[in-house]
Amino acid sequence: MSLKSERRGIHVDQSELLCKKGCGYYGNSAWQGFCSKCWREEYHKARQKQIQEDWELAERLQREEEEAFASSQSSQGAQSLTFSKFEEKKTNEKTRKVTTVKKFFSASSRVGSKKEIPEAKAPSPSINRQTSIETDRVSKEFIEFLKTYHKTGQEIYKQTKLFLEAMHYKRELSIEEQSEFTQDFYQNVAERMQTRGKVPPERVEKIMDQIEKYIMTRLYKHVFCPETTDDEKKDLAIQKRIRALHWVTPQMLCVPVNEEIPEVSDMVVKAITDIIEMDSKRVPRDKLACITKCSKHIFNAIRITKNEPASADDFLPTLIYIVLKGNPPRLQSNIQYITRFCNPSRLMTGEDGYYFTNLCCAVAFIEKLDAQSLNLSQEDFDRYMSGQTSPRKQESEAWSPDACLGVKQMYKNLDLLSQLNERQERIMSEAKKLEKDLIDWTDGITKEVQDIVEKYPLEIKPPNQPLAAIDSENVENDKLPPPLQPQVYAG
Repeated sequence: MSLKSERRGIHVDQSELLCKKGCGYYGNSAWQGFCSKCWREEYHKARQKQIQEDWELAERLQREEEEAFASSQSSQGAQSLTFSKFEEKKTNEKTRKVTTVKKFFSASSRVGSKKEIPEAKAPSPSINRQTSIETDRVSKEFIEFLKTYHKTGQEIYKQTKLFLEAMHYKRELSIEEQSEFTQDFYQNVAERMQTRGKVPPERVEKIMDQIEKYIMTRLYKHVFCPETTDDEKKDLAIQKRIRALHWVTPQMLCVPVNEEIPEVSDMVVKAITDIIEMDSKRVPRDKLACITKCSKHIFNAIRITKNEPASADDFLPTLIYIVLKGNPPRLQSNIQYITRFCNPSRLMTGEDGYYFTNLCCAVAFIEKLDAQSLNLSQEDFDRYMSGQTSPRKQESEAWSPDACLGVKQMYKNLDLLSQLNERQERIMSEAKKLEKDLIDWTDGITKEVQDIVEKYPLEIKPPNQPLAAIDSENVENDKLPPPLQPQVYAG
């Protein structure tokens, strides 16, 4: 099979990376195409609508219950007192429930609210537990950093401690609600520094980075890939998908990178290392930094290969190729963790947001990759996916004289392994067929023997009496004359 000469490159219009509401910020598939700000607005609208519908349903059920209770009473005099007590009791209960629901969903539950501060004073076992060395180091760095801001730093530290205490009591909530609570905290602290503290925007961004590093280092093991979500299931699915696509070549993706150039090969290795290293970081900002470093290595590899600045159309196919080649661990969990708990301003603007949005697009492309995406026939795509053959066999025949001997040997070994794999599969198939034939033959012989036994049953007869000797009844054999002797005739 020869690859077609005309290929359709992977192209994503830059407008598709932006929020579909048209605000100009970067969107995200986890937010249904919205940016962080617009998604939270839509989320609040949907939640308020649900609360209103639940309230109307509770009101209607309450009226129906009261009407049914009133109609079931036969005596008006004795029951008026009972009904008034019942109505008062039900009204108090309804008011208590409504107050609880409003308190749970209202903005007063956010950090900074006066009602929540008394609750946060209770000591939390998780906060007082023996922390790790890394947590201690981050805590010391955070305190030293806030000392330079004097009164503002003290207020920030107080609000951060209250937030961590409050998060301890919210662990039973869903991860989406914990994420919403964290995003509200980021927004409230940033607004408070700008309005009350009169902190410049560039310093606010720096402070928010330190706050994120402090709180997420402590919360990491509780909110990263929690058991209540299907993040682990998605991780296994994307890893299995990437392993099945190991045969995809740079030419199929129209990747403008020549790995035969040593410098380019080094850039590719560094990009793969960075994207794999993302899983070892705890802070969302550090994970984003790994994605950014990986992306910059990709741009450098393209620039060296083409000897000109790389374009966005060249970047996305190469990023897809790096993800396929590296198969980063817990890829979906890391993406979800960044989406849920990263400072939203980083994902909405800047190079970090741009590279992260492209990574999400690359993962979505890999999940939906088919024969048409690679400009292959469906037959060839199915053969490659099943492992019956590999496109590298045809490509290895066209090596240039200056190609690296190590690379040639590697592809030669891959071809040999592929042939051995095909041979082993063929032998296993024949062995299973032989095993089935032997079982069928044994079953057939057994059935034939049973049929013969049923048709001609074996009958065992008693043995016959032995024949008696002729002279067995002569008991006086010793009285018989001797046998005749031959006589010699003398004349």
